[in-house]
Amino acid sequence: MSGAVLTWIAGPVLRARSDGPFRINEAVAVGPRRLLGEVIRLQDEEIVVQVYEDTSGLRPGDGVSGSGLPLAVPLGPALLGNIFDGLLRPLGGAKSAYIQPGIFARPATVFPFEPAVSVGQRLTPGQAFGRVTPAQGRAQQCLIPPDRQGRVLSIVAAGDYADDVPLCELEAPDGQHHPIAMSHLWPVRRVRPVAQTLPVSGPMLTGQRILDALFPIARGGKAALPGGFGTGKTVLQESLAKGCDADVIVYVGCGERGNEMAGVLHEFPQLEDPQTGRPLMERTVIIANTSNMPVAAREASIYTGVTVAEYFRDQGLNVALMADSTSRWAEALREVSGRLGELPGEGGYPAYLSSRLAGFYERASRVRALNGSEGSLTIIGAVSPPSGDFSEPVTTHTKRYVRCLWALDYARAHARFFPAINPLIAYSEDVPELESWWERAGNPQWAAIRRRFLTLLEQQAQLERMARIVGKDALPPQQQLALLCAELVNEGFLRQSSLSENDRFCSPQRQSAMMRLVDRFITLAAQAVAAEVEVEALQQLPILRRLHRMGEELGEHDMDKLDVLGAELETAFARLHPGAVAAGGVAK
Repeated sequence: MSGAVLTWIAGPVLRARSDGPFRINEAVAVGPRRLLGEVIRLQDEEIVVQVYEDTSGLRPGDGVSGSGLPLAVPLGPALLGNIFDGLLRPLGGAKSAYIQPGIFARPATVFPFEPAVSVGQRLTPGQAFGRVTPAQGRAQQCLIPPDRQGRVLSIVAAGDYADDVPLCELEAPDGQHHPIAMSHLWPVRRVRPVAQTLPVSGPMLTGQRILDALFPIARGGKAALPGGFGTGKTVLQESLAKGCDADVIVYVGCGERGNEMAGVLHEFPQLEDPQTGRPLMERTVIIANTSNMPVAAREASIYTGVTVAEYFRDQGLNVALMADSTSRWAEALREVSGRLGELPGEGGYPAYLSSRLAGFYERASRVRALNGSEGSLTIIGAVSPPSGDFSEPVTTHTKRYVRCLWALDYARAHARFFPAINPLIAYSEDVPELESWWERAGNPQWAAIRRRFLTLLEQQAQLERMARIVGKDALPPQQQLALLCAELVNEGFLRQSSLSENDRFCSPQRQSAMMRLVDRFITLAAQAVAAEVEVEALQQLPILRRLHRMGEELGEHDMDKLDVLGAELETAFARLHPGAVAAGGVAK
Protein backbone atom coordinates (compact mmCIF):
# COMPACT_ATOMS: atom_id res chain seq x y z
CA MET A 1 0.00 0.00 0.00
CA SER A 2 1.22 3.49 -0.86
CA GLY A 3 1.27 6.49 1.44
CA ALA A 4 1.06 10.28 1.13
CA VAL A 5 1.23 13.39 3.28
CA LEU A 6 -1.58 15.94 3.26
CA THR A 7 -0.46 19.36 2.00
CA TRP A 8 -3.69 21.26 1.24
CA ILE A 9 -7.39 20.89 2.07
CA ALA A 10 -10.59 22.72 1.12
CA GLY A 11 -13.85 21.18 2.30
CA PRO A 12 -14.13 17.61 1.01
CA VAL A 13 -11.14 17.95 -1.36
CA LEU A 14 -7.51 17.57 -0.32
CA ARG A 15 -4.11 17.31 -1.96
CA ALA A 16 -1.31 15.13 -0.72
CA ARG A 17 2.33 14.50 -1.69
CA SER A 18 2.67 10.83 -2.46
CA ASP A 19 5.65 8.57 -1.83
CA GLY A 20 4.34 5.65 -3.86
CA PRO A 21 2.05 4.77 -6.75
CA PHE A 22 -1.70 5.46 -6.49
CA ARG A 23 -4.52 4.69 -8.92
CA ILE A 24 -7.52 6.72 -10.03
CA ASN A 25 -10.63 5.81 -7.95
CA GLU A 26 -8.46 4.06 -5.36
CA ALA A 27 -9.95 4.04 -1.85
CA VAL A 28 -7.76 5.72 0.76
CA ALA A 29 -7.79 6.32 4.52
CA VAL A 30 -7.15 9.92 5.58
CA GLY A 31 -5.78 11.23 8.88
CA PRO A 32 -5.75 9.68 12.33
CA ARG A 33 -9.48 8.88 12.16
CA ARG A 34 -8.95 7.00 8.85
CA LEU A 35 -11.65 8.90 6.99
CA LEU A 36 -12.76 7.22 3.77
CA GLY A 37 -11.71 8.97 0.57
CA GLU A 38 -11.16 8.31 -3.13
CA VAL A 39 -8.37 9.39 -5.46
CA ILE A 40 -9.86 11.52 -8.24
CA ARG A 41 -6.75 13.08 -9.81
CA LEU A 42 -3.05 12.23 -10.23
CA GLN A 43 -0.52 14.93 -11.06
CA ASP A 44 3.25 14.39 -10.88
CA GLU A 45 3.90 13.36 -7.25
CA GLU A 46 0.64 14.83 -5.98
CA ILE A 47 -2.73 13.13 -5.56
CA VAL A 48 -6.12 14.81 -5.21
CA VAL A 49 -8.62 13.02 -2.97
CA GLN A 50 -12.30 13.63 -2.30
CA VAL A 51 -13.26 12.64 1.24
CA TYR A 52 -16.66 11.13 1.96
CA GLU A 53 -16.82 12.28 5.57
CA ASP A 54 -16.52 15.48 7.56
CA THR A 55 -12.95 16.76 7.21
CA SER A 56 -13.02 19.00 10.29
CA GLY A 57 -9.80 18.62 12.24
CA LEU A 58 -7.58 17.52 9.36
CA ARG A 59 -4.38 19.52 8.88
CA PRO A 60 -1.28 19.51 6.67
CA GLY A 61 1.06 16.73 7.65
CA ASP A 62 -1.64 14.15 8.30
CA GLY A 63 -1.12 10.85 6.55
CA VAL A 64 -3.05 9.37 3.62
CA SER A 65 -2.73 5.61 3.12
CA GLY A 66 -3.85 3.83 -0.01
CA SER A 67 -5.68 0.50 -0.12
CA GLY A 68 -4.58 -0.57 -3.57
CA LEU A 69 -8.27 -1.26 -4.39
CA PRO A 70 -11.02 0.85 -5.93
CA LEU A 71 -13.86 2.26 -3.83
CA ALA A 72 -16.14 -0.75 -3.37
CA VAL A 73 -19.18 -1.82 -1.33
CA PRO A 74 -20.12 -5.27 0.06
CA LEU A 75 -22.95 -6.96 -1.84
CA GLY A 76 -24.79 -9.85 -0.26
CA PRO A 77 -27.96 -11.11 1.44
CA ALA A 78 -27.68 -8.58 4.29
CA LEU A 79 -28.78 -5.73 1.99
CA LEU A 80 -32.50 -6.49 1.71
CA GLY A 81 -34.68 -5.00 4.40
CA ASN A 82 -32.04 -2.61 5.72
CA ILE A 83 -31.21 1.08 5.68
CA PHE A 84 -27.76 2.43 4.76
CA ASP A 85 -25.96 5.69 4.19
CA GLY A 86 -24.47 6.69 0.84
CA LEU A 87 -21.42 4.46 1.38
CA LEU A 88 -23.54 1.44 2.35
CA ARG A 89 -22.85 1.71 6.07
CA PRO A 90 -25.84 0.51 8.12
CA LEU A 91 -27.97 3.19 9.77
CA GLY A 92 -30.38 1.04 11.74
CA GLY A 93 -29.55 -0.39 15.15
CA ALA A 94 -26.54 1.82 15.84
CA LYS A 95 -25.72 2.70 19.44
CA SER A 96 -25.10 6.30 18.44
CA ALA A 97 -27.54 8.66 16.71
CA TYR A 98 -24.80 9.40 14.14
CA ILE A 99 -22.42 7.26 12.11
CA GLN A 100 -19.00 7.45 13.68
CA PRO A 101 -16.30 8.73 11.29
CA GLY A 102 -13.67 6.45 9.87
CA ILE A 103 -13.48 3.20 7.94
CA PHE A 104 -14.95 0.31 9.85
CA ALA A 105 -16.06 -3.23 9.10
CA ARG A 106 -19.79 -3.82 8.70
CA PRO A 107 -21.13 -6.19 11.37
CA ALA A 108 -21.58 -9.70 10.02
CA THR A 109 -25.07 -11.21 9.73
CA VAL A 110 -25.82 -14.92 10.05
CA PHE A 111 -28.00 -16.61 7.39
CA PRO A 112 -29.09 -20.21 6.72
CA PHE A 113 -27.03 -21.39 3.73
CA GLU A 114 -27.75 -24.25 1.32
CA PRO A 115 -24.96 -25.23 -1.12
CA ALA A 116 -25.89 -25.58 -4.79
CA VAL A 117 -22.58 -26.97 -6.13
CA SER A 118 -20.28 -29.88 -5.35
CA VAL A 119 -16.52 -30.38 -5.08
CA GLY A 120 -14.85 -30.63 -8.48
CA GLN A 121 -17.51 -28.66 -10.30
CA ARG A 122 -16.32 -25.79 -12.50
CA LEU A 123 -18.01 -22.47 -11.84
CA THR A 124 -18.22 -19.54 -14.23
CA PRO A 125 -18.35 -15.83 -13.28
CA GLY A 126 -21.66 -14.83 -11.74
CA GLN A 127 -22.85 -18.40 -11.18
CA ALA A 128 -24.81 -19.21 -8.02
CA PHE A 129 -22.96 -21.50 -5.61
CA GLY A 130 -25.63 -21.52 -2.90
CA ARG A 131 -28.91 -20.20 -1.67
CA VAL A 132 -29.96 -18.22 1.40
CA THR A 133 -33.49 -18.75 2.71
CA PRO A 134 -34.06 -16.58 5.80
CA ALA A 135 -37.00 -17.17 8.11
CA GLN A 136 -38.42 -13.82 6.97
CA GLY A 137 -37.87 -12.13 3.66
CA ARG A 138 -36.99 -13.14 0.12
CA ALA A 139 -34.79 -16.13 -0.67
CA GLN A 140 -31.58 -15.05 -2.39
CA GLN A 141 -28.82 -16.62 -4.43
CA CYS A 142 -25.17 -16.45 -3.40
CA LEU A 143 -23.20 -15.46 -6.51
CA ILE A 144 -19.62 -16.00 -7.56
CA PRO A 145 -18.15 -12.49 -8.15
CA PRO A 146 -18.14 -11.53 -11.86
CA ASP A 147 -14.32 -11.46 -11.84
CA ARG A 148 -13.88 -14.96 -10.35
CA GLN A 149 -14.15 -18.48 -11.79
CA GLY A 150 -12.61 -21.89 -11.34
CA ARG A 151 -12.96 -25.40 -9.94
CA VAL A 152 -14.59 -25.99 -6.55
CA LEU A 153 -12.01 -27.25 -4.05
CA SER A 154 -14.33 -27.21 -1.04
CA ILE A 155 -17.86 -26.21 -0.10
CA VAL A 156 -19.42 -26.13 3.37
CA ALA A 157 -22.44 -28.21 4.35
CA ALA A 158 -25.85 -26.66 4.84
CA GLY A 159 -26.10 -24.60 8.00
CA ASP A 160 -26.05 -21.14 9.53
CA TYR A 161 -23.04 -19.01 8.60
CA ALA A 162 -21.99 -15.36 8.80
CA ASP A 163 -22.16 -13.58 5.46
CA ASP A 164 -18.44 -12.65 5.52
CA VAL A 165 -17.12 -16.17 6.25
CA PRO A 166 -15.60 -18.11 3.28
CA LEU A 167 -17.98 -20.92 2.33
CA CYS A 168 -16.46 -22.07 -0.94
CA GLU A 169 -12.88 -22.25 -2.23
CA LEU A 170 -12.13 -21.98 -5.94
CA GLU A 171 -9.02 -22.89 -7.86
CA ALA A 172 -8.70 -20.39 -10.70
CA PRO A 173 -7.33 -21.39 -14.13
CA ASP A 174 -4.00 -19.76 -13.20
CA GLY A 175 -3.74 -21.97 -10.11
CA GLN A 176 -4.59 -19.33 -7.52
CA HIS A 177 -7.04 -20.18 -4.73
CA HIS A 178 -9.94 -17.79 -4.03
CA PRO A 179 -12.17 -18.02 -0.91
CA ILE A 180 -15.78 -17.09 -1.66
CA ALA A 181 -18.27 -15.85 0.96
CA MET A 182 -21.96 -15.00 0.72
CA SER A 183 -20.98 -11.35 0.28
CA HIS A 184 -18.37 -9.92 -2.05
CA LEU A 185 -16.96 -6.48 -2.78
CA TRP A 186 -17.64 -4.71 -6.06
CA PRO A 187 -16.43 -1.25 -7.20
CA VAL A 188 -19.32 1.22 -7.28
CA ARG A 189 -18.13 2.97 -10.44
CA ARG A 190 -17.67 -0.23 -12.45
CA VAL A 191 -20.67 -1.61 -14.36
CA ARG A 192 -21.34 -5.25 -13.50
CA PRO A 193 -20.89 -7.31 -16.69
CA VAL A 194 -23.75 -9.20 -18.33
CA ALA A 195 -23.96 -11.87 -21.02
CA GLN A 196 -26.48 -10.07 -23.23
CA THR A 197 -28.72 -7.02 -23.32
CA LEU A 198 -32.30 -7.99 -24.18
CA PRO A 199 -35.09 -6.04 -25.91
CA VAL A 200 -38.25 -4.80 -24.21
CA SER A 201 -40.72 -7.51 -23.20
CA GLY A 202 -43.33 -5.69 -21.11
CA PRO A 203 -43.99 -2.71 -18.85
CA MET A 204 -43.01 -2.13 -15.28
CA LEU A 205 -46.45 -1.60 -13.76
CA THR A 206 -46.65 1.25 -11.26
CA GLY A 207 -50.31 1.17 -10.23
CA GLN A 208 -50.65 4.83 -11.33
CA ARG A 209 -53.13 5.15 -14.20
CA ILE A 210 -51.58 8.21 -15.82
CA LEU A 211 -48.27 6.34 -16.05
CA ASP A 212 -49.33 2.80 -16.95
CA ALA A 213 -52.09 3.81 -19.38
CA LEU A 214 -50.69 6.98 -20.98
CA PHE A 215 -46.93 7.11 -20.38
CA PRO A 216 -45.75 3.57 -19.56
CA ILE A 217 -42.17 2.58 -18.81
CA ALA A 218 -40.71 -0.72 -19.98
CA ARG A 219 -38.93 -3.14 -17.68
CA GLY A 220 -35.30 -2.14 -17.89
CA GLY A 221 -36.29 1.35 -19.00
CA LYS A 222 -35.35 4.76 -17.69
CA ALA A 223 -37.56 7.69 -16.76
CA ALA A 224 -37.08 11.22 -15.47
CA LEU A 225 -39.45 12.85 -13.01
CA PRO A 226 -38.79 16.61 -13.20
CA GLY A 227 -40.74 19.10 -11.13
CA GLY A 228 -40.29 22.23 -9.09
CA PHE A 229 -40.51 22.49 -5.33
CA GLY A 230 -43.86 21.29 -3.95
CA THR A 231 -45.05 19.43 -7.05
CA GLY A 232 -44.94 16.00 -5.38
CA LYS A 233 -41.79 14.29 -6.71
CA THR A 234 -40.92 12.57 -3.45
CA VAL A 235 -44.53 11.53 -2.75
CA LEU A 236 -44.89 10.07 -6.24
CA GLN A 237 -41.58 8.18 -6.02
CA GLU A 238 -42.61 6.76 -2.68
CA SER A 239 -45.95 5.69 -4.22
CA LEU A 240 -44.08 4.01 -7.07
CA ALA A 241 -41.81 2.22 -4.61
CA LYS A 242 -44.84 0.96 -2.69
CA GLY A 243 -46.99 -0.03 -5.67
CA CYS A 244 -44.76 -1.07 -8.58
CA ASP A 245 -44.45 -4.75 -9.47
CA ALA A 246 -40.65 -4.94 -9.19
CA ASP A 247 -39.16 -7.80 -7.17
CA VAL A 248 -36.72 -5.49 -5.37
CA ILE A 249 -36.89 -1.74 -4.68
CA VAL A 250 -33.74 0.33 -4.17
CA TYR A 251 -34.67 3.79 -2.90
CA VAL A 252 -31.86 6.38 -2.90
CA GLY A 253 -32.52 9.62 -1.04
CA CYS A 254 -29.70 11.72 -2.49
CA GLY A 255 -29.35 15.08 -0.74
CA GLU A 256 -32.94 14.99 0.50
CA ARG A 257 -34.16 17.10 3.38
CA GLY A 258 -33.78 15.30 6.68
CA ASN A 259 -37.46 15.49 7.63
CA GLU A 260 -38.50 13.87 4.33
CA MET A 261 -36.04 11.01 4.73
CA ALA A 262 -37.13 10.61 8.35
CA GLY A 263 -40.68 10.13 7.09
CA VAL A 264 -39.51 7.49 4.60
CA LEU A 265 -37.47 5.65 7.21
CA HIS A 266 -40.40 5.69 9.63
CA GLU A 267 -43.10 4.70 7.13
CA PHE A 268 -41.50 2.02 4.95
CA PRO A 269 -40.87 -0.54 7.72
CA GLN A 270 -44.58 -0.33 8.61
CA LEU A 271 -45.98 -0.79 5.08
CA GLU A 272 -47.49 -4.01 3.80
CA ASP A 273 -46.36 -5.43 0.48
CA PRO A 274 -49.48 -5.66 -1.75
CA GLN A 275 -47.90 -8.61 -3.62
CA THR A 276 -47.24 -10.86 -0.62
CA GLY A 277 -49.04 -9.29 2.34
CA ARG A 278 -45.74 -9.26 4.23
CA PRO A 279 -43.77 -6.13 5.23
CA LEU A 280 -42.73 -4.11 2.17
CA MET A 281 -39.29 -3.59 3.69
CA GLU A 282 -38.44 -7.26 3.06
CA ARG A 283 -37.89 -6.46 -0.63
CA THR A 284 -36.54 -2.92 -0.19
CA VAL A 285 -33.10 -1.38 0.27
CA ILE A 286 -33.02 2.25 1.42
CA ILE A 287 -29.92 4.38 0.92
CA ALA A 288 -30.36 7.61 2.87
CA ASN A 289 -28.00 10.49 2.20
CA THR A 290 -29.53 13.66 3.62
CA SER A 291 -28.53 17.20 2.74
CA ASN A 292 -26.57 17.66 5.96
CA MET A 293 -24.27 14.73 5.21
CA PRO A 294 -20.89 15.34 3.51
CA VAL A 295 -21.40 16.53 -0.04
CA ALA A 296 -18.90 14.10 -1.59
CA ALA A 297 -20.84 11.15 -0.13
CA ARG A 298 -23.91 12.48 -1.94
CA GLU A 299 -22.05 12.10 -5.22
CA ALA A 300 -21.12 8.50 -4.36
CA SER A 301 -24.61 7.50 -3.16
CA ILE A 302 -26.06 7.33 -6.69
CA TYR A 303 -23.35 4.89 -7.77
CA THR A 304 -23.78 2.88 -4.60
CA GLY A 305 -27.51 2.56 -5.28
CA VAL A 306 -27.16 1.45 -8.89
CA THR A 307 -24.44 -1.07 -7.96
CA VAL A 308 -26.74 -2.61 -5.34
CA ALA A 309 -29.54 -2.72 -7.93
CA GLU A 310 -27.31 -4.47 -10.48
CA TYR A 311 -26.41 -7.12 -7.89
CA PHE A 312 -30.07 -8.10 -7.46
CA ARG A 313 -30.63 -7.88 -11.23
CA ASP A 314 -27.89 -10.48 -11.68
CA GLN A 315 -29.94 -12.88 -9.54
CA GLY A 316 -32.65 -12.85 -12.22
CA LEU A 317 -34.86 -10.31 -10.44
CA ASN A 318 -36.70 -7.25 -11.73
CA VAL A 319 -35.30 -4.26 -9.83
CA ALA A 320 -36.56 -0.67 -9.66
CA LEU A 321 -34.19 2.09 -8.59
CA MET A 322 -35.74 5.36 -7.35
CA ALA A 323 -33.21 8.20 -7.19
CA ASP A 324 -34.39 11.36 -5.44
CA SER A 325 -32.95 13.59 -6.63
CA THR A 326 -30.33 13.68 -9.36
CA SER A 327 -30.29 17.50 -9.23
CA ARG A 328 -28.78 17.43 -5.75
CA TRP A 329 -26.31 14.82 -6.98
CA ALA A 330 -25.36 17.23 -9.79
CA GLU A 331 -24.98 20.02 -7.22
CA ALA A 332 -22.48 17.84 -5.37
CA LEU A 333 -20.56 17.39 -8.63
CA ARG A 334 -20.58 21.16 -9.08
CA GLU A 335 -19.29 21.84 -5.58
CA VAL A 336 -16.45 19.32 -5.80
CA SER A 337 -15.59 20.58 -9.29
CA GLY A 338 -15.34 24.11 -7.95
CA ARG A 339 -13.00 22.97 -5.18
CA LEU A 340 -10.81 21.38 -7.85
CA GLY A 341 -10.63 24.65 -9.78
CA GLU A 342 -12.13 23.13 -12.93
CA LEU A 343 -13.49 25.41 -15.63
CA PRO A 344 -17.29 25.55 -15.10
CA GLY A 345 -19.74 24.78 -17.87
CA GLU A 346 -23.38 25.74 -18.31
CA GLY A 347 -25.05 26.74 -15.03
CA GLY A 348 -21.74 26.33 -13.21
CA TYR A 349 -21.87 22.56 -13.56
CA PRO A 350 -18.72 20.72 -14.67
CA ALA A 351 -18.26 20.03 -18.36
CA TYR A 352 -18.60 16.27 -17.73
CA LEU A 353 -22.14 16.54 -16.25
CA SER A 354 -23.69 15.14 -19.43
CA SER A 355 -21.40 12.11 -19.59
CA ARG A 356 -21.95 11.34 -15.88
CA LEU A 357 -25.73 11.44 -16.34
CA ALA A 358 -25.45 9.22 -19.42
CA GLY A 359 -23.27 6.73 -17.55
CA PHE A 360 -25.81 6.53 -14.73
CA TYR A 361 -28.97 6.09 -16.81
CA GLU A 362 -27.35 3.69 -19.27
CA ARG A 363 -26.92 1.17 -16.45
CA ALA A 364 -30.68 0.55 -16.77
CA SER A 365 -31.49 -2.42 -19.01
CA ARG A 366 -33.13 -5.79 -19.33
CA VAL A 367 -30.36 -8.38 -19.50
CA ARG A 368 -29.34 -11.99 -19.51
CA ALA A 369 -26.93 -12.25 -16.61
CA LEU A 370 -23.66 -14.17 -16.66
CA ASN A 371 -25.41 -17.15 -15.02
CA GLY A 372 -28.08 -17.25 -17.75
CA SER A 373 -30.98 -15.81 -15.74
CA GLU A 374 -32.99 -12.87 -17.06
CA GLY A 375 -33.33 -9.74 -14.94
CA SER A 376 -33.96 -6.05 -15.37
CA LEU A 377 -33.00 -2.75 -13.79
CA THR A 378 -35.43 0.14 -14.22
CA ILE A 379 -34.21 3.60 -13.19
CA ILE A 380 -36.54 6.46 -12.25
CA GLY A 381 -34.65 9.64 -11.43
CA ALA A 382 -36.28 12.72 -9.94
CA VAL A 383 -35.02 16.11 -11.11
CA SER A 384 -35.49 19.34 -9.14
CA PRO A 385 -35.06 22.21 -11.62
CA PRO A 386 -34.76 25.61 -9.90
CA SER A 387 -38.05 27.55 -10.19
CA GLY A 388 -39.46 24.68 -12.27
CA ASP A 389 -37.33 25.71 -15.26
CA PHE A 390 -37.08 22.62 -17.50
CA SER A 391 -34.48 24.34 -19.68
CA GLU A 392 -31.81 24.22 -16.96
CA PRO A 393 -28.80 21.93 -17.63
CA VAL A 394 -29.63 18.89 -15.47
CA THR A 395 -33.16 18.54 -16.90
CA THR A 396 -32.00 19.23 -20.45
CA HIS A 397 -29.22 16.64 -20.37
CA THR A 398 -31.40 14.08 -18.57
CA LYS A 399 -34.05 14.28 -21.31
CA ARG A 400 -31.43 13.12 -23.79
CA TYR A 401 -30.84 9.83 -21.99
CA VAL A 402 -34.28 8.75 -20.78
CA ARG A 403 -37.17 7.30 -22.75
CA CYS A 404 -39.94 8.50 -20.44
CA LEU A 405 -40.50 12.03 -19.15
CA TRP A 406 -43.06 12.40 -16.38
CA ALA A 407 -43.12 16.19 -16.03
CA LEU A 408 -44.83 17.52 -12.90
CA ASP A 409 -46.88 20.71 -13.12
CA TYR A 410 -47.27 23.47 -10.52
CA ALA A 411 -50.87 24.25 -11.47
CA ARG A 412 -52.04 20.63 -11.16
CA ALA A 413 -50.14 20.16 -7.90
CA HIS A 414 -51.65 23.29 -6.34
CA ALA A 415 -55.11 22.09 -7.46
CA ARG A 416 -54.46 18.98 -5.31
CA PHE A 417 -54.27 16.82 -8.44
CA PHE A 418 -52.25 13.65 -7.85
CA PRO A 419 -50.17 12.57 -9.66
CA ALA A 420 -49.54 16.15 -10.86
CA ILE A 421 -48.06 15.01 -14.20
CA ASN A 422 -48.75 17.36 -17.09
CA PRO A 423 -50.00 15.11 -19.92
CA LEU A 424 -49.16 17.77 -22.53
CA ILE A 425 -45.45 17.75 -21.62
CA ALA A 426 -44.96 14.13 -20.54
CA TYR A 427 -44.07 11.45 -23.09
CA SER A 428 -43.05 7.82 -23.37
CA GLU A 429 -40.97 6.37 -26.19
CA ASP A 430 -41.75 2.84 -24.97
CA VAL A 431 -45.39 2.98 -26.17
CA PRO A 432 -44.89 1.21 -29.56
CA GLU A 433 -43.10 -1.74 -27.93
CA LEU A 434 -45.74 -2.09 -25.19
CA GLU A 435 -48.86 -2.00 -27.37
CA SER A 436 -48.72 -5.77 -27.96
CA TRP A 437 -48.46 -6.37 -24.19
CA TRP A 438 -51.72 -4.51 -23.57
CA GLU A 439 -53.37 -6.53 -26.34
CA ARG A 440 -52.30 -9.76 -24.64
CA ALA A 441 -53.53 -8.34 -21.32
CA GLY A 442 -57.06 -8.07 -22.73
CA ASN A 443 -57.17 -4.46 -23.91
CA PRO A 444 -56.71 -4.45 -27.71
CA GLN A 445 -58.11 -0.91 -27.90
CA TRP A 446 -55.48 0.50 -25.53
CA ALA A 447 -53.50 2.43 -28.15
CA ALA A 448 -56.61 3.93 -29.77
CA ILE A 449 -58.16 4.98 -26.45
CA ARG A 450 -54.84 6.42 -25.30
CA ARG A 451 -54.60 8.58 -28.44
CA ARG A 452 -58.20 9.71 -27.95
CA PHE A 453 -57.55 10.75 -24.34
CA LEU A 454 -54.41 12.69 -25.24
CA THR A 455 -56.18 14.44 -28.11
CA LEU A 456 -58.99 15.51 -25.79
CA LEU A 457 -56.53 16.84 -23.21
CA GLU A 458 -54.77 18.86 -25.89
CA GLN A 459 -58.08 20.27 -27.11
CA GLN A 460 -58.98 21.16 -23.52
CA ALA A 461 -55.86 23.32 -23.15
CA GLN A 462 -56.73 25.23 -26.32
CA LEU A 463 -60.44 25.61 -25.57
CA GLU A 464 -59.92 26.79 -21.99
CA ARG A 465 -57.90 29.72 -23.31
CA MET A 466 -60.80 30.62 -25.60
CA ALA A 467 -63.35 30.10 -22.83
CA ARG A 468 -61.55 32.60 -20.61
CA ILE A 469 -62.13 35.22 -23.31
CA VAL A 470 -65.65 34.51 -24.60
CA GLY A 471 -67.06 32.33 -21.79
CA LYS A 472 -67.72 28.59 -21.85
CA ASP A 473 -71.41 28.99 -22.73
CA ALA A 474 -70.51 30.86 -25.91
CA LEU A 475 -68.60 27.89 -27.31
CA PRO A 476 -70.27 25.61 -29.90
CA PRO A 477 -71.77 22.36 -28.51
CA GLN A 478 -68.97 20.21 -29.90
CA GLN A 479 -66.35 22.29 -28.10
CA GLN A 480 -68.36 22.29 -24.87
CA LEU A 481 -68.55 18.52 -25.18
CA ALA A 482 -64.78 18.30 -25.66
CA LEU A 483 -64.30 20.22 -22.38
CA LEU A 484 -66.80 17.95 -20.60
CA CYS A 485 -65.11 14.77 -21.82
CA ALA A 486 -61.61 16.06 -21.07
CA GLU A 487 -62.72 16.82 -17.52
CA LEU A 488 -63.98 13.23 -17.21
CA VAL A 489 -60.62 11.91 -18.43
CA ASN A 490 -58.83 14.05 -15.85
CA GLU A 491 -61.13 13.56 -12.88
CA GLY A 492 -62.49 10.09 -13.55
CA PHE A 493 -59.35 8.38 -14.83
CA LEU A 494 -56.09 10.29 -14.36
CA ARG A 495 -56.61 11.63 -10.83
CA GLN A 496 -55.78 9.17 -8.05
CA SER A 497 -56.00 9.60 -4.32
CA SER A 498 -52.94 8.36 -2.46
CA LEU A 499 -55.02 8.43 0.73
CA SER A 500 -57.78 6.18 -0.60
CA GLU A 501 -57.50 2.45 0.08
CA ASN A 502 -59.19 1.71 -3.26
CA ASP A 503 -57.50 4.34 -5.41
CA ARG A 504 -53.87 4.39 -4.32
CA PHE A 505 -53.16 1.41 -6.59
CA CYS A 506 -54.84 0.35 -9.84
CA SER A 507 -54.16 -2.96 -11.60
CA PRO A 508 -53.96 -3.21 -15.42
CA GLN A 509 -57.31 -5.04 -15.48
CA ARG A 510 -59.07 -2.26 -13.58
CA GLN A 511 -57.31 0.38 -15.66
CA SER A 512 -58.54 -1.29 -18.84
CA ALA A 513 -62.12 -1.46 -17.54
CA MET A 514 -62.03 2.20 -16.50
CA MET A 515 -60.54 3.26 -19.84
CA ARG A 516 -63.31 1.49 -21.72
CA LEU A 517 -66.02 3.08 -19.55
CA VAL A 518 -64.66 6.60 -20.07
CA ASP A 519 -64.18 5.96 -23.78
CA ARG A 520 -67.74 4.62 -24.06
CA PHE A 521 -69.13 7.73 -22.36
CA ILE A 522 -67.22 9.91 -24.84
CA THR A 523 -68.65 7.94 -27.77
CA LEU A 524 -72.23 8.02 -26.47
CA ALA A 525 -71.97 11.70 -25.57
CA ALA A 526 -70.78 12.55 -29.08
CA GLN A 527 -73.69 10.62 -30.58
CA ALA A 528 -76.12 12.38 -28.23
CA VAL A 529 -74.84 15.85 -29.15
CA ALA A 530 -75.03 14.91 -32.83
CA ALA A 531 -78.70 14.02 -32.13
CA GLU A 532 -79.15 17.58 -30.73
CA VAL A 533 -79.08 16.67 -27.04
CA GLU A 534 -77.94 19.65 -24.96
CA VAL A 535 -74.49 19.41 -23.37
CA GLU A 536 -76.06 20.72 -20.15
CA ALA A 537 -78.27 17.61 -20.07
CA LEU A 538 -75.15 15.44 -20.23
CA GLN A 539 -73.59 17.38 -17.36
CA GLN A 540 -76.63 16.64 -15.19
CA LEU A 541 -76.55 12.87 -15.75
CA PRO A 542 -76.11 11.06 -12.37
CA ILE A 543 -73.94 8.46 -14.12
CA LEU A 544 -71.37 11.17 -14.86
CA ARG A 545 -70.69 11.77 -11.17
CA ARG A 546 -70.37 8.02 -10.61
CA LEU A 547 -67.79 7.85 -13.40
CA HIS A 548 -65.89 10.69 -11.72
CA ARG A 549 -65.83 8.75 -8.44
CA MET A 550 -65.35 5.19 -9.71
CA GLY A 551 -61.64 5.15 -8.87
CA GLU A 552 -62.27 5.77 -5.17
CA GLU A 553 -65.57 3.92 -4.83
CA LEU A 554 -64.76 0.72 -6.75
CA GLY A 555 -61.62 -1.17 -5.79
CA GLU A 556 -59.72 -4.18 -7.12
CA HIS A 557 -62.37 -6.60 -5.84
CA ASP A 558 -65.23 -4.69 -7.51
CA MET A 559 -64.59 -5.58 -11.14
CA ASP A 560 -68.12 -6.95 -11.48
CA LYS A 561 -69.46 -3.60 -10.27
CA LEU A 562 -67.57 -1.88 -13.08
CA ASP A 563 -69.47 -4.12 -15.52
CA VAL A 564 -72.72 -3.10 -13.82
CA LEU A 565 -71.69 0.55 -14.12
CA GLY A 566 -71.15 0.02 -17.84
CA ALA A 567 -74.68 -1.37 -18.23
CA GLU A 568 -76.07 1.59 -16.28
CA LEU A 569 -74.17 3.93 -18.59
CA GLU A 570 -75.91 2.40 -21.61
CA THR A 571 -79.29 2.67 -19.87
CA ALA A 572 -78.73 6.33 -18.93
CA PHE A 573 -78.06 7.35 -22.51
CA ALA A 574 -80.92 5.22 -23.81
CA ARG A 575 -83.29 7.14 -21.54
CA LEU A 576 -81.73 10.46 -22.48
CA HIS A 577 -82.20 9.88 -26.20
CA PRO A 578 -82.87 6.37 -27.53
CA GLY A 579 -81.42 7.18 -30.93
CA ALA A 580 -78.14 8.29 -29.40
CA VAL A 581 -77.09 4.79 -28.27
CA ALA A 582 -75.37 2.66 -30.86
CA ALA A 583 -75.47 -1.10 -30.74
CA GLY A 584 -72.65 -2.98 -29.12
CA GLY A 585 -72.50 -1.53 -25.61
CA VAL A 586 -69.27 -1.30 -23.70
CA ALA A 587 -66.38 -3.09 -25.39
CA LYS A 588 -65.24 -6.17 -23.52
